[in-house]
Amino acid sequence: MGLKHAHCGLAILSVMLGGCAAIPGFGPPPVDAYDLSAPLLPASGSRLARTQILVPEPAALKLLDGQDIAIRTSDGALQLLGGARWSDRLPRLVQAGLVEAYERSGRFGGVGKPGEGLAIDYQIIVDIRAFEVRVDEGRAHVELFVRVLDDRTGVVRASRDFSTTVPVAGSGGDSFVAALDRAFQNAAAEIVTWSVGVL
Repeated sequence: MGLKHAHCGLAILSVMLGGCAAIPGFGPPPVDAYDLSAPLLPASGSRLARTQILVPEPAALKLLDGQDIAIRTSDGALQLLGGARWSDRLPRLVQAGLVEAYERSGRFGGVGKPGEGLAIDYQIIVDIRAFEVRVDEGRAHVELFVRVLDDRTGVVRASRDFSTTVPVAGSGGDSFVAALDRAFQNAAAEIVTWSVGVL
C-alpha cells in the first residue's frame, strides 16, 4: 500500500471512531435532564395591583450553583446524583419557577427578571441554602432564605427562611427529582403568600 492510500485509510478510520459516541453501547451513558415546576396558585385574595417586583437570580454555594443534583448520604457527605442533572443551572431554574409562581398568583402589578425594563418597587432576594435528597431519611429537602428589599431605599422590608421536606416515593433519579420538585413547589407557594402579606 502506498503512502497516499495509508493516509486515506487512517482518515476513514478516525471518522468511523469519532461516530462511535453516537452509537448505542459506545461513549458515556446518557444523562437525563430535569426542570422545576412552579406551583399552581389560586388567582384570588389580596392584590397589590400597583406593586411591581423583581426576582434576581438566587445566590448559592458552588455545589448548588450548577446543573448537578445533590444527594446527602447517611454520613452527612454531599454527593452528586449519577445519570441525571438539571436542565439549566439550579439558581436559574429556581428564579424562573418563582417568577412563574408570582405571575400565576395574579397578586402583583408586574413581575420580572433583571433587564426586562420594569419600574421596580421591591426585589425578592433569594439564597439557596439547601436543595438535596437526604437518602437516610428518604426525604427531599429544600431551604430558601428570602429577603424583600425596597428597591427605592435599599431597606430590607422583611426576611424569612423557608424550609420544606417531602418524602421520596420510590428509588432512583426520577423519584428523587420528583420529590425535590414538590418540595420546591411547596416553598415557592409559601414565599408568594408571605410576600403578599408583608407588602
